[in-house]
Amino acid sequence: MRLIASFLLAVPAFAQALSSPDGQLQVDVSVNDQQQLVYTVQRAGEKVLLPSRLGLVLEQGDYANGLKLVATSQVKAHHEQYTLAAGKKSRVDYRANEQAFTVANASGQKLTVTLRASDDGLALRYTVDGPGRKQFKDELTSFAFSPEARAWLQPMSVAKTGWKRTNPSYEEHYQMDVPVGSKAPSHAGWVFPALFRSGANWVALTEAGMDGRFHASRLASDSTGGTYRIGLPEASEVNTNGHLLADVNGPLTTPWRVLAIGPLKTVMESTLGTDLAAPAIAFDKAKLKPGHASWSWAILKDDGTVYDVQKRFIDYAGDMGWNYTLVDADWDRKIGDAKMKELAQQAKAKNVGLLAWYNSSGAWNDTEYSPKNALLTKADRAKEFARVKAIGIKGLKVDFFGGDGASSIAYYVDILKETAATGLLLNFHGATLPRGWSRTYPQLMTVEAVKGFEFATFTQEDQDKVVTHSVMLPFTRNLFDPMDFTPMVFHDIPNIKRATRNGFELAESVVFLSGIQHYAETPEGMATVPAYVKGFLRELPRAWDEVRFLAGEPGKYVVLARRAGKQWFIAGMNGEEQPRELTLDLAWLGAKEGQFITDGDGPREFSEGKLSATSAKLTLAPRGGFVARFR
Repeated sequence: MRLIASFLLAVPAFAQALSSPDGQLQVDVSVNDQQQLVYTVQRAGEKVLLPSRLGLVLEQGDYANGLKLVATSQVKAHHEQYTLAAGKKSRVDYRANEQAFTVANASGQKLTVTLRASDDGLALRYTVDGPGRKQFKDELTSFAFSPEARAWLQPMSVAKTGWKRTNPSYEEHYQMDVPVGSKAPSHAGWVFPALFRSGANWVALTEAGMDGRFHASRLASDSTGGTYRIGLPEASEVNTNGHLLADVNGPLTTPWRVLAIGPLKTVMESTLGTDLAAPAIAFDKAKLKPGHASWSWAILKDDGTVYDVQKRFIDYAGDMGWNYTLVDADWDRKIGDAKMKELAQQAKAKNVGLLAWYNSSGAWNDTEYSPKNALLTKADRAKEFARVKAIGIKGLKVDFFGGDGASSIAYYVDILKETAATGLLLNFHGATLPRGWSRTYPQLMTVEAVKGFEFATFTQEDQDKVVTHSVMLPFTRNLFDPMDFTPMVFHDIPNIKRATRNGFELAESVVFLSGIQHYAETPEGMATVPAYVKGFLRELPRAWDEVRFLAGEPGKYVVLARRAGKQWFIAGMNGEEQPRELTLDLAWLGAKEGQFITDGDGPREFSEGKLSATSAKLTLAPRGGFVARFR
């Protein structure tokens, strides 16, 4: 902590700075001459954020105006080590410097702002202590970028629009490389994570630490002048008779506002989205098995949810050495408990676990798929969890949630806590961004919250956009949290002309991160690929220990390396219409060459060879990709 003279001249109240452990990142906090709490951020001497607001407004008090500093804590080192079952690193070492500032308003009411500065970014949150009711009204937190900064943002869909009134589900296409301050398509704003380039630095904004008592946030639609503010869910984003905004008795603590900051490599390798989540609750480690799954619905849709088809997909998973088969919507009506139990027994004999779909919704949307109305209360959930465990089901896919209001978030957390207690794995669909939940609830294998593969089977327009969209996702949606994109198809999609080459599709199996990767390809489609591709997919690790960002630009191309044990897997995807020449520095591998699979001459073909670690030069075909394995 040190005084900043330039602030003291204009702001006699106070001005102080917190630095990251490596000294590169500095956060300056001050009370300005309007008696408002503001902060700025710089990295390596370059401005990242211009003066930006801090503060809360509750029904019981204004903690954003008329402020003065009343206490400043000493800077303390924060250190955590934790593990992730479904993450880009299996073991994480998080280190940051932490400091708390307490301000008081004109009525003497106090707000504490806690900041943590790490080598890869910044996090902050608010606490209002004391007894009594605290009803959230507004938040002033903002992120002010210079006019030259650029943004990569996904619009938030308007609540209760779309198919069967199921929005918002974080299923929109990104606006890429747009000027900061660009107008949002609607009043609903922008989703997290939001990506910005500010000079030499990149910034990824998100939030973490959702414990079920607070609503989920976003960026507000108005970003005039390049200043983005925390936005609120819409009034309809609640469960039936539920509340919208945080409303607690006793102390109120907000989720963390998280900013990963640095060169693109630093941001891409950051784990801040889980670093700021709460530590893991108890779960039976013997049942905590990430992996791969066969899934009929991606290509066959509703007609595939019948006994004979699901038996075939179980055989398919067994042949591929995959861990799971997912049986989708209406299984209760089209297959039934007795036949599902038979499927579970057949799956067990092939070392495959059965997963089953559930509809989360009550009256907040118009979906009709079942099982529906079965998870609405604690008693309902206890009954259903006992039912599926008796059948032999290992985990649930729960779909069609109601939005980001506090009652909706509490519903998610109830399901998370109760599936943890009953030993069921979990996958949320039609859902909000998980915001680090996969650390706190290790059985949460994956979450959709993305315009995934299924959309590219509905319309040719979405199929044509899937190439650049897919190359956007590693930099945003899949940056911190597991993502159920349901990737990879090598053969035909009914009534659709595929836009991607097969090398691109295969690369998704490594680039996309998901605790359970639900593959879209059918047994018939997989039968068309060479034996070396099937061999690669059979031996692909079920979880990862480490990640390295090797090259890329959001929406244009990406190359990532992932380690499992002593093996490294490298994959790249080209989202553009021109070939991409790459020279990769792989000297750190220590290996001479690895298996290399990429596109063949035609879009449905592969070629196999070797990739040299000492002179790794390659050309990615338009809309193509590659994978490589170094032992």
